Amino acid sequence: MEDWLIWFVAAIALVVAEMFTAGFWIACLAVGAVAAGIAALVPGLGPAVQGITFAASSLLSMAGLRPKLLQYFQLTSGSGVRTGVDALLGKTAVVTERIEPLSGLGRVKVDGEDWRGASADATVIEAGTLVTVIQVDGTTLMVEKEG
Repeated sequence: MEDWLIWFVAAIALVVAEMFTAGFWIACLAVGAVAAGIAALVPGLGPAVQGITFAASSLLSMAGLRPKLLQYFQLTSGSGVRTGVDALLGKTAVVTERIEPLSGLGRVKVDGEDWRGASADATVIEAGTLVTVIQVDGTTLMVEKEG
């Protein structure tokens, strides 16, 4: 199979994989694969040049294209309306499992969903306490007591 065809098939597979993820990281790799495929079409450019082209194009698209895509899709997701986990910021939650100061972890319920919770100021927060979500860190909601 020709090098250019391998790169273009890889690019298509990466675009499909991006549909199942978030953040446009894999899409940037797809851009690199397309660039490497184009380099493979140039006579005399071997696998080393194609690999360098892939790496450089992927890094450049991560630095230049990815922020633009994130900004575009954030602005068009409702004109300033928060979506996804960002919609949880500022919401009131209730602690369902005591948040410990040492581990910092417990459980909170917000909008009917159970989340891992952590105290933003590393204090004990007892079950039943109302808290405000101030940050989302992966699958953990950083919370602080209301009031």
